[in-house]
Amino acid sequence: MNGAKKILGVFSLLLFTCVATSAMSPYFLTAYNLENLLRRTSLFGVISIGAAFVIIVGGIDLSIGSVVALVGCLLPWMLVEHGVSIWLAVPGVLGLGLVLGLCHGLLVQRLRLQPFIVTLCGLLIYRGLARGITGDQTVGFQNEFKGIRSLVKTRFPLPGFEDFAIPSTLVILAVVSTLAIVFLRFTVWGRHLLATGRNESAARHGGIRTDRYVVLAYVICAGLAGFGGMLFILDVGSAQPADFGNFYELFAIAAAVLGGCSLRGGEGSVIGVIIGAALMQVLQNAITLIDWIPDNIQYAVIGAVIIAGAISDEGFRRIVSRRRLRSP
Repeated sequence: MNGAKKILGVFSLLLFTCVATSAMSPYFLTAYNLENLLRRTSLFGVISIGAAFVIIVGGIDLSIGSVVALVGCLLPWMLVEHGVSIWLAVPGVLGLGLVLGLCHGLLVQRLRLQPFIVTLCGLLIYRGLARGITGDQTVGFQNEFKGIRSLVKTRFPLPGFEDFAIPSTLVILAVVSTLAIVFLRFTVWGRHLLATGRNESAARHGGIRTDRYVVLAYVICAGLAGFGGMLFILDVGSAQPADFGNFYELFAIAAAVLGGCSLRGGEGSVIGVIIGAALMQVLQNAITLIDWIPDNIQYAVIGAVIIAGAISDEGFRRIVSRRRLRSP
């Protein structure tokens, strides 16, 4: 019930933001803008779900944007610059994301390093690798590989709507979110992962191999970041390793926190995360469309959203604690 109230609250905020933006800008409700919003929400929704898994176990991953950059730049670099087969390049870059997540999990769980330090170092290392491997040069598909790019470029027209179509990225998000919901809510592994986040010590004494679930959360997060990096580069076609994926981890963390993931761990909703990702994209879109809002304050908005989410989470927790103390 408490989770449902959080989701309802962020959904109401999303509706209010949409109505306010449409009232202040005539371009918000155009078919092109709405389709672009759906595509961007879908792409950021994928990496936000990954961030949610780590937050659920009480961790954090600051390297998401750099994983996006490394995987996103490596794919066209391998395909175009070195002629690697697409059947080797795609599994290779996706597997790289999983390996990076495994490294994060082992460093956090086995060596007891702080997640902040581990993933902050990852942020620097992976960005540096992306720049070093590519020679800090822009990489792209050069109008080739249209077959694989159709994975994110395909549009599904709706009857009665001439200019509007459903982007294929929305279908991808639906598949990823469905798998995440089934895993978290309908499997014993998902319940154990949530229990690990709520109270790792109690879960361990209850017979749950909490170390494995912490590692699994980091593997899922980096794996989805790598998958998201592939989708992003397929969408834009080219990237500069110095800035591709910059601050994407902030969008992902903000979406997860807004969507009901408690920074204390043990709580989260995939549906809420998707709504949070949509809210972040609508806010960014509003900054772009509304003339009197400066474009260069978008990161200030993200920071304000994250701190507001943390404050509301803490306030909500205290209210629930008081009610439990008062109840017989």
